[in-house]
Amino acid sequence: MTPRIPKATLPTELKENLVRQLGAVPEPVEVAFNQPDVATSSLEFSGKAAQWNACDEGLKTFAHMTVAAQVGCSWCLDINYFAALNQNLDLNKASQVPNWRNSDVFTSLERDVMEYAEAMTNTPTTVTDELSASLLARLGPAALVELTVFIGFANLSTRVNTAHGVTSQGYSDACEIPLAKRPETPVVA
Repeated sequence: MTPRIPKATLPTELKENLVRQLGAVPEPVEVAFNQPDVATSSLEFSGKAAQWNACDEGLKTFAHMTVAAQVGCSWCLDINYFAALNQNLDLNKASQVPNWRNSDVFTSLERDVMEYAEAMTNTPTTVTDELSASLLARLGPAALVELTVFIGFANLSTRVNTAHGVTSQGYSDACEIPLAKRPETPVVA
């Protein structure tokens, strides 16, 4: 599928930096650059979010992948699988995130983080006091705030990408384990 909005020409320096970092220019950036202020703000926020360190990086990656699977954003699954490889996460686990409820490879904390990501992604949200309290007790307030905002940003990214018609770009081709398919009928938490 080609994006529903044409790709814009990026400034040369930005294009070169993205190719150096990722091997290719991400289509969401090319589409967003039709409105450079929006694209730049999104890149800046994404860059700042990548520097947050109160919450485990692997938990945030699995949370983003959970949101992507629920929303149906193949681009976000693709890039986060690539991120999992580069973060040295367990690729078997990463491959099972779209089907995490039916997999036995995840820890109790990872399962609760993915449940939280799904609950935040539901419309309306379905986060319970019990789930929030459990995560607060295990992660602490700073990490839970960070995780929550990170999941909110994942929702923004996945929904923008799917609305723009941006799909998988092949970043996960570098990984040896194929992504699991999400269940035919999404599970609502």
